[in-house]
Amino acid sequence: MRNLFILSFLLLSCFGNSQETLQELLKTHNKERIPYISVQELAMPKTDAILLDARELKEYNVSHLEDAIHVGYDNFDLDTVVKTLPDTTSTIVVYCSVGIRSEDIAEQLKKKGYTNVYNLFGGIFEWKNNNFPVYNSEEKETDHVHAYSKDWSKWLLKGIKIYE
Repeated sequence: MRNLFILSFLLLSCFGNSQETLQELLKTHNKERIPYISVQELAMPKTDAILLDARELKEYNVSHLEDAIHVGYDNFDLDTVVKTLPDTTSTIVVYCSVGIRSEDIAEQLKKKGYTNVYNLFGGIFEWKNNNFPVYNSEEKETDHVHAYSKDWSKWLLKGIKIYE
């Protein structure tokens, strides 16, 4: 009887602690004041957007979306972005690893008057998980993706995980 109880407890523990989904993760960490754009929508040929990479330079150098502009997160400089992108009506998509840091950067852009700013749902991880190409610092396609950390890397299902 005791073994049956232990087995039942273990099974319930496994099912009761299921991993959260990416949507639940983002809902937990984001205020959702910035609309999301899906990787599928961004990948459509008709989608013309300026891409801003809100990850750190070491992450960007390992992999980034084609033609993305690195703006960083820890040292993000809003004035530099404003000088580089003076048209506040341009379509801008900000991304990071999964979409948390990018929301913070997108909110700053919105407060500065940018009117067409989106957060890439699932970030570069979701982009790679959907088999879309990423590029290294030499602008060559790569399978390497900076995984940010061991904890966050669980959201990157495809590609070669790089940590430094």
